[in-house]
Parts: sequence; C-alpha cells; structure tokens
Amino acid sequence: MNKLELISALKQKSGLTKAEAAEVVQIFFDSLTNALARGERVEIRGLCSFFIKEYESYTGRNPKTGDKVTIPPKKLPFFKCGKELKERVDF
Repeated sequence: MNKLELISALKQKSGLTKAEAAEVVQIFFDSLTNALARGERVEIRGLCSFFIKEYESYTGRNPKTGDKVTIPPKKLPFFKCGKELKERVDF
C-alpha cells in the first residue's frame, strides 16, 4: 500500500473528501517526522514503534581503492514491529 492507496481507503471508510483525507494523512506523517527529528520515540500501540538509533564513528574501507575511511557518527530512524502486528501477519 502506498500513500495514495492509504488516502483512498481513508476517504472510503470515513466519508471525507479526497483533499481532507490527504490532509489527515499528511498531518500524521508530518507529526511522525517532526517527533523523530526532535529525538522522540513514536509508539503506535499494537502496530509498531519508531525511534532514533545513534551509531558511533567507525573506520571503514573505500571499496574501489581499499583506503581506510573514517565514517562519522550518525543517527538513523529505526522501526520495530509490535506484537499484535506480528501475530496478525504470521497467522
């Protein structure tokens, strides 16, 4: 399912117009993104949680030349599946 399919499903189930449904979906994704940017954890009970994982700096190698390269520390979003979602998928 992509964003447009999500908007269509919301439109059909709620009776909202397509523009209103698109705005609701956009507000949801914007709120999720802003919370993660602030370093907050986002938990949707029964579905999943999103959080930021911090990685230390490390020494890697350039695959072309084989030279050592220092990789700077970074923060990446991480998704963790909820128990109820796991059970519904693995019926």
